[in-house]
Amino acid sequence: MKTTKNDSRFFLKSTLLIATSFFTLSNPTFAFADEEFYGTIETRPTENPGIWVVSGQQVEVTDKTEIDTDNGPLVIGSCVEVEHKKGVVKEIESAKPSKCGKK
Repeated sequence: MKTTKNDSRFFLKSTLLIATSFFTLSNPTFAFADEEFYGTIETRPTENPGIWVVSGQQVEVTDKTEIDTDNGPLVIGSCVEVEHKKGVVKEIESAKPSKCGKK
């Protein structure tokens, strides 16, 4: 079978696409696997919309995200429950510290 330059380029592009896809899917800093989790707020923007880091996972809070502060303010160090779809938060609510392993 004769290999051409186009075959080599196709192989290279395919390999890069697969490698990039694998890296993106295996990157643990984005919360894609679970639809709901508890964690501690590590960073967040001054205003609600933006990228928040909750227990090492980056999630995106939007203007459509439901914010619930019944168990306290959503500040750095607070325990929260995050409900999301593919990393975009549907609801984030303050939670009892015991849900995050705190007393």
